[in-house]
Amino acid sequence: MKAGLSICALLVGMVSLLLSPGVVLSADYPKEPVTIKVEGAKMPPVTFPHATHVEKGKVACATCHHKDAQNPKACTTCHGQEAKGGAPAFKDAFHERCQGCHKESAAKGMSAPTKCNECHKK
Repeated sequence: MKAGLSICALLVGMVSLLLSPGVVLSADYPKEPVTIKVEGAKMPPVTFPHATHVEKGKVACATCHHKDAQNPKACTTCHGQEAKGGAPAFKDAFHERCQGCHKESAAKGMSAPTKCNECHKK
């Protein structure tokens, strides 16, 4: 019986160690909102609060920073005015990822902006 408990405790400890880097990394997001502004965009910039998405929404960094969540860069690093290198243009990428998630969240009763002017504020 003691051997079974020891093995179980050892496994729990190992799993905790494996999961802890993800916890540490998710704590390294910008604490102040980031403004997403793209030259030539027709709509006003979007203020993106990482804290709301990470802490309240439980959104993993890799959800948006899907190419390199360990070393995240601005979305516009890969997504420009036009599609390039297989990456969709910023407008298509943002709207698919952001609007899609917001609409799914709102359908589940969570508070998420779903109208253009709720994110693109003048």
